[in-house]
Amino acid sequence: MTFPTDFEIAREAPLRPIEDVAADVDLTADQLDQYGSDKAKLRRSFLDTMEPKAKLVIVTAITPTAAGEGKTTVSVGLAQALRRIGQRVVAAIREPSLGPVFGVKGGAAGGGYSQVLPMEDINLHFTGDLHAITSANGLLAAALDNHLQQGNALGIDPRRITWRRCVDMNDRALRRLVVGLGGPLSGVPREDGFVITAASEIMATFCLATSLDDLEVRLGDLIVGTSYEGKPVRARELGVAGAMTMLLKDAFRPNLVQTIEGGPVLIHGGPFANIAHGCNSLVATRAAMSLGDIVVTEAGFGSDLGFEKFCNIKCRLGGIQPHAAVLVATIRALKLHGGAVKDTLSEENVPAVRDGLPNLDAHIANVQQHGLPPLVAINRFACDTDAEVQVVLDHCAAQGVAADILEIHAKGGAGGESFAAKVVDAVNSDDTSFRHIYDANWPIQRKVETIATQVYGADGVEWAPAAMKSIAFLEANGLGDTPVCMAKTPASLSDDPTRLGRPSGFTISVRDVTPSAGAGFVVVHTGNVMTMPGLPKEPAANRMRVLPDGGVEGLF
Repeated sequence: MTFPTDFEIAREAPLRPIEDVAADVDLTADQLDQYGSDKAKLRRSFLDTMEPKAKLVIVTAITPTAAGEGKTTVSVGLAQALRRIGQRVVAAIREPSLGPVFGVKGGAAGGGYSQVLPMEDINLHFTGDLHAITSANGLLAAALDNHLQQGNALGIDPRRITWRRCVDMNDRALRRLVVGLGGPLSGVPREDGFVITAASEIMATFCLATSLDDLEVRLGDLIVGTSYEGKPVRARELGVAGAMTMLLKDAFRPNLVQTIEGGPVLIHGGPFANIAHGCNSLVATRAAMSLGDIVVTEAGFGSDLGFEKFCNIKCRLGGIQPHAAVLVATIRALKLHGGAVKDTLSEENVPAVRDGLPNLDAHIANVQQHGLPPLVAINRFACDTDAEVQVVLDHCAAQGVAADILEIHAKGGAGGESFAAKVVDAVNSDDTSFRHIYDANWPIQRKVETIATQVYGADGVEWAPAAMKSIAFLEANGLGDTPVCMAKTPASLSDDPTRLGRPSGFTISVRDVTPSAGAGFVVVHTGNVMTMPGLPKEPAANRMRVLPDGGVEGLF
């Protein structure tokens, strides 16, 4: 029997009217702006009166394979399972970026019978939030070049402009380019480039703002470059922070949709976790915590990336804290980390699963050092054998770590009820003593070295001369006492994507440190992480088309 595709499952699922979904968490019609019958934005009348009170569950993962290990699927499935066992639960997740949708993933709204609906809309233009962010970014870029053209009263050095344009698409040809060609009427020639919208500084800023007023202040703080005197030049000096906020005023309101089983989901913002902080917007998380008793949220990639940044950036800046962490593991990823060949991951290989367990152990330790009880969720695939799964269950039991099998892809919430009960016990226990692993007031180098050694397992950090120069500039200009956001490959605990398992005897190479002043952190660039991805040889877009009935095919 062939299992139906995500698209086929989504199309067959009945959608509840969004006002009925809202009513489950006591949202009234006058607190919503509906976008058709199946999605809505929360109005400011609700956002201005939020009182976060729920227990927060963060979903993270072991070091993933290129296909991902199903954190969104687990987040949605867990929310469905919690709802089935009588919990008032709201999920809060990120919006997909068009780049990965058309590149590798083909969709990012969960999968199987643990999806967020309407799947087609969410994966495509949705309510236009990412387009608004792209437009605000473009406005600042246009104002900057116009300032240069109109006499450059701020004395901005065109050779030291750091602001980049953005587009929500994987387009490697835009990484580096020259603008202003064509003569005096076409602007001042200079080097420029694009980042993908999900990696843009405005996306990171948008997702950490607490209100529209706070957003405008943060947008004004954005550093676009330096003057000839070596002083940072900020967006507010170009006079467009108010206009940028105006472009974002509707996008700033979280989107309400539903799981395939009709439960409430807030989906809002989508920063990448290998470059930015990898979490949905703070305002959406706080809204969810005001509506439910338990909130399930996720952080991108493994615990070394999204989870670490969730704990040390988002929680610190947002004044929130989680009560438990779900650590998603798959048999295929463990086999890969245990030395199995990529093309054989669907074949039984108990020794490879056992050899891959040190990677799981590293992520368990990472969760624990942040003061949270880890719950290992084995996201089971059809090819996983009982013997392989038992290896993981026995290993976790020997360490006193809660673990269970989730079959939520095939069974929806019904496939996760026993795990959901463990989550309820964890959030209601006294085992949580959440903590940050560094003090934001420490020097930048000390903060980075703490993450490198305690989270990645590195022996230390190697600093490029450019990075040391940047650190001196940042600390001299008031950006030394912020959290740090590590830009690192998600494929390894190290900064070398080929080093699988739990590598040892390595150092982290830092090539530069740059400001993300609006978001309130500095970005530490390691290895060869790109802020503008490229499409693969056979992009997911090649399999997509519009069907005769108006539906789409290929968003698997």
